[in-house]
Amino acid sequence: MSYTSRLSIDTAYHINNTDSVSNIQKVDQIKDLGILYDSHLNFKDHIQEKINKAYSMIGLIKRNFIHMDSRTFVMLYKALVRPHVEYANSIWSSYKKGDIEAIEKVQKRATKLVTLLKKLPYQERLLQLNLHTLKYRRLRGDMIEVYKITHDMYDKSVALELPRTRGNKYKLQNHSFHYNFRRFSFAARVVNVWNSLPDHVSQSVSQWNA
Repeated sequence: MSYTSRLSIDTAYHINNTDSVSNIQKVDQIKDLGILYDSHLNFKDHIQEKINKAYSMIGLIKRNFIHMDSRTFVMLYKALVRPHVEYANSIWSSYKKGDIEAIEKVQKRATKLVTLLKKLPYQERLLQLNLHTLKYRRLRGDMIEVYKITHDMYDKSVALELPRTRGNKYKLQNHSFHYNFRRFSFAARVVNVWNSLPDHVSQSVSQWNA
């Protein structure tokens, strides 16, 4: 059975086979594995959806725990709030300042639930709670993913392929892109940061590979 496809004037895709013709309509958004993809791949609606869900969890915690110590807060925050703004962030991680600030604001508000820390500056609250900024955690998560890919910790038949340099199999090739959705995609944005890591970090052997 052979398939051909073409783009019609109304932007619907027509897939033809020997028996019938199937029409696939263009959509502006689609959700797959919990990620809301839009036609421009800027993930703005996905980010806002997750931010709203995180705020609802903060409200839930606030209504049920009037006075919290740091230990109780961190346990609740890590279990109920932070997962909503971190799930699969290697895919949707934003480069736009407004989105970055909106995501970080979730943690800023959440840390004020600890009464004794409420009046402290945000950075001081993080130090007291032993937490990092969400922006830092997204970058750290990217580097962990690159490490797993370059050290063949994923099934090669399905893993993302990152082009390596000839002289060092742990270094990545850099490319230039004309459009932001390519320039800030995972495979592009991780290159400079990963290549800047010292060799003893990028080439270290993990306990899983030992």
